[in-house]
Amino acid sequence: MALSVDIRKTLGDFHLEVRFDAGDEMLALLGASGCGKSVTLKCIAGILTPDEGHIELDGVALYDSAARINLPPQRRQVGYLFQQYALFPNMTVRQNIAAAVRDKARRKSEVAEKLHQFQLEAVADQKPGQLSGGQQQRCALARILVSEPRAILLDEPFSALDSYLKYQLELELADTLEGFPGTVLWVSHDRGEVFRNCRRVCVVDRGRSQPVTTLEELFRSPGTEAAARLSGCKNYAQAVPQGDTVVLPEWGITLCCPGPVDPSVRCMGVRAHHVHPAAPGEVNAFPCAVERVIEDVFSTIVLLRPEGAAQDAPLLRMELGKEDWQAVPDKGCLTAAIPPNAILLLRS
Repeated sequence: MALSVDIRKTLGDFHLEVRFDAGDEMLALLGASGCGKSVTLKCIAGILTPDEGHIELDGVALYDSAARINLPPQRRQVGYLFQQYALFPNMTVRQNIAAAVRDKARRKSEVAEKLHQFQLEAVADQKPGQLSGGQQQRCALARILVSEPRAILLDEPFSALDSYLKYQLELELADTLEGFPGTVLWVSHDRGEVFRNCRRVCVVDRGRSQPVTTLEELFRSPGTEAAARLSGCKNYAQAVPQGDTVVLPEWGITLCCPGPVDPSVRCMGVRAHHVHPAAPGEVNAFPCAVERVIEDVFSTIVLLRPEGAAQDAPLLRMELGKEDWQAVPDKGCLTAAIPPNAILLLRS
């Protein structure tokens, strides 16, 4: 099975242009709030109509502007888990699930099977308003799966849950979907959630999709500043390529890179845990003043100002283990270092 999406959509001042292909996998659509992830899902499900392009699922065109094809939602065989689950409020759990069964002759047995699978038997005759958030989500998932979808769309599946319940249901959801024989699109702005559950990712930034890549590649070489921010990078500085180095005017330093730097590079990023107190003679070392120290739960965050930095330059964030920070002899100033292979070279 495979899903192919290539669409454009304008909503007021917002312009969506996304293109990606997914196979039998959990593919993440990763992006900040308002970037167009949910709009993309609604176009795939048939809730919104793109302005142009095509959407194809298992060789069947769901939408094709050139061929004037636009299948209604009920014919697309796409399961959509909304952020607020969209259960029928006046129906019981049993009735909500039964409403999605395609084969009426098997309705009773299918519902019984899903009630058991999702541990909903005890609340089968209760209505959504009487359920916990976790029970509502399990009911919504049961309703989706009983409809025998060819693709499943998860729209921020844990946004309505507290952190502990989110952890529990994330495990349950991953186990439930492990054997699903089609495409699952997992929309999220949470990189940890995506990293734990998906192997490939499509970054969406301000309505535009970037090429699908592996999670490992996203963290190792995000390519753009938007992708780097979504992957959790905290430090950025304007960069001027110069051979196999980058000049950072804001910080007044020059850093060596592993090889020649592409002239299209405009920004340098480095993850906070890659910044560290320099060893004697270490490359890419530079003196810094310690501007602020923040004690986090398991680490110490140190905000540094490189000695030659402009007054309005962003501070450099360094994250150390608590014992490592305690071992630093001078906590007012130190020499920091950034390994050449830790430098993220980014386009705008």
